[in-house]
Amino acid sequence: MSFLYSLIDTLLPFEWTEFDFMKNALLAILLITPLFGLVGTMIVNNRMSFFSDALGHSALTGIAIGVLMGIDNYFISMLGFALLFALCISAVMGSSASSADTVIGVFSSTGLALGIVLLSATGGFAKYSGYLIGDILTIQPEELILLAVLLCLTVVLWIFFFNKFLLASLNPDLAASKNIRVELLQRVFVVLIALIVTSCIKWVGILIINSLLVLPAASARNLSGSMRSYHVWSVAISLFSGVSGLILSYYLGTAAGGTIVLVAAAIFFASFVYGRVRRGHS
Repeated sequence: MSFLYSLIDTLLPFEWTEFDFMKNALLAILLITPLFGLVGTMIVNNRMSFFSDALGHSALTGIAIGVLMGIDNYFISMLGFALLFALCISAVMGSSASSADTVIGVFSSTGLALGIVLLSATGGFAKYSGYLIGDILTIQPEELILLAVLLCLTVVLWIFFFNKFLLASLNPDLAASKNIRVELLQRVFVVLIALIVTSCIKWVGILIINSLLVLPAASARNLSGSMRSYHVWSVAISLFSGVSGLILSYYLGTAAGGTIVLVAAAIFFASFVYGRVRRGHS
């Protein structure tokens, strides 16, 4: 880490980079935001915004299960429950006559309520309320390794399977006719979302993690004219929102996660206006 710290000091000789916790937060942002930018494009395309939100809500239940089972590392219980939660939602969506948002809404509210009840019953709800808003400034150097591995895994999946993911989401029947295992791909994708949400929830927060997944991709749709530019815009907006929001939070003394979301939201509204104006002139 000393090399990365020295590199940051050389490239960014500013007041906010004098502190190690800000350096760690910056490195985390540089790993998390491309991850969110990539996966967010598929979430927006598939209209699965509520799905990632539901997984965030399930984190409370995962923590509660960890407390009840005496598991010291809550990441294990959160991940286990999130994976089960995601696969259950996917299975019910595939077999239910109800709309996708109805199924996700039922699971989301149930998961959140169950987590609140279990944590309040153990008398420890206040202790874990920090997970609601997260704190990127608390991330440790060894935890950055997990984010790096997750980013590499996502990039590899995108390189080899993105076209299949896209076809399966746009036209499942056509994908099946080309011997693409649609249900398997859908399950792989929901498991990937569960991994990302669970891994980042501690530092991003349950209440805003969905915003960071959706806003950059939604902004990119207003600006892009092709699938390639869609991904480039999404990753670029996510990176810009993350870094600028982190810097602003330092000087304004505000929560980093909330500030990042506000920057991303401002970009979305600007891109929306730009998109309307561009379509009006075309």
